[in-house]
Amino acid sequence: MDLYQQLKLKKTRLSLIGLGYVGLPIALEFARKISVIGFDIREDRIAMMRRGEDPSRELPPKAFEGCDIEFTSDPEDLRKADFHIVAVPTPIDSHNLPDLRPLLSATRTVGAILKKGDYVVYESTVYPGATEEDCVPILEEMSGLKYIRDFKVGYSPERINPGDREHTITTIRKVVSGCDRESAEIIAKVYEMVVTAGVFKAASIKVAEAAKIIENTQRDVNIALMNELSMIFSKMNINTFDVLEAAATKWNFLKFYPGLVGGHCIGVDPYYLAFKAKEYRHHPQMINSGRAVNDEMGYYVAHQLVKNLIAAGKNVQKSRILIMGATFKENVSDIRNSKVADVVVELKIYGCEVDVIDPYASSEEVQHEYGFSLAGKPSGDYDAVVVAVAHRQYADLDEDYFLSVSGDHAILFDLKGIFRNRIRKMKYWSL
Repeated sequence: MDLYQQLKLKKTRLSLIGLGYVGLPIALEFARKISVIGFDIREDRIAMMRRGEDPSRELPPKAFEGCDIEFTSDPEDLRKADFHIVAVPTPIDSHNLPDLRPLLSATRTVGAILKKGDYVVYESTVYPGATEEDCVPILEEMSGLKYIRDFKVGYSPERINPGDREHTITTIRKVVSGCDRESAEIIAKVYEMVVTAGVFKAASIKVAEAAKIIENTQRDVNIALMNELSMIFSKMNINTFDVLEAAATKWNFLKFYPGLVGGHCIGVDPYYLAFKAKEYRHHPQMINSGRAVNDEMGYYVAHQLVKNLIAAGKNVQKSRILIMGATFKENVSDIRNSKVADVVVELKIYGCEVDVIDPYASSEEVQHEYGFSLAGKPSGDYDAVVVAVAHRQYADLDEDYFLSVSGDHAILFDLKGIFRNRIRKMKYWSL
């Protein structure tokens, strides 16, 4: 009886290490089919999940119903599982270099309980080679076991999109890979239990790692092009969204839009690939150029707003600004790597008074991460309003609303082009 059959018959368990935005949905989906151990190092998060609460506020309580899962922060409990999935964050540091500390720490945790015959599958986004070059040696050292002979390793990149109720783990085709043909087959069969869209077996672990890293690198470069175009068109007094609407009438035009590029994927993954490329003495010019453009967008927006305030005859140092939206994307509570913070910081350097509101974000988390808190509601008489995130709550607002929270001759900065052709009385600007 192979490991897949043992899992299916609940003769052994699957463990999920890291229960964040990625790990928890995967763990719960598997827990509807097999026995699961959900592990996280934070006991406060474990306590919430035991009560049927998602610490990330992505999943409703009913998502926990009918699940065969044991939540724990005790690494020893992982010994009861033979199939381990690692889904911890892979951020960048202050120098935009890969920070593998969470991944390597999780690997040491798994290595300490690894047994002969166990499988370890990584879902964390990494550069090609990280699984076999950085993680496997730790598994061998901690366990005293031999890679492939005693335990198997695979890589299956996460494709969860926070806030997306349509594209979920079950409906997105899953890329899987293994260290040999046998492990690739077993890993594919395990994921097929929950992924109704099916799986794609990559040629190798490195291929699977590379496939994941270029998904977001491709998006980053394309969005950077749109952002650069918006800078050019702004000088020409042309609305970028008008241009894109016209260009999109051709069947093969790629629909990317300008905006602030943050989050834990697009704003991070290209740095992993660029880092690894330098090991092979290749300077990734296009990737780095795209990152440079997108990383500067928050400051660009702030500078454009200051220029508009001056043109409107306002005293910048006495200007009051309302920023609507603090998360890295619409309709989620995730504030990781939100470039809205760059706009806030830059405006405060100019002396502006800035209020930030968001219907999803936690004020405490924003304060902890970026050093400013959220306002409960607009206090009015603003010199400018910046709609930074396209939350659904903002979509139906009209010009009368913006006028009601603004002072005389106020400016509306619409970064997503939501209110294009709908503003008549206020000065309007968009990317």
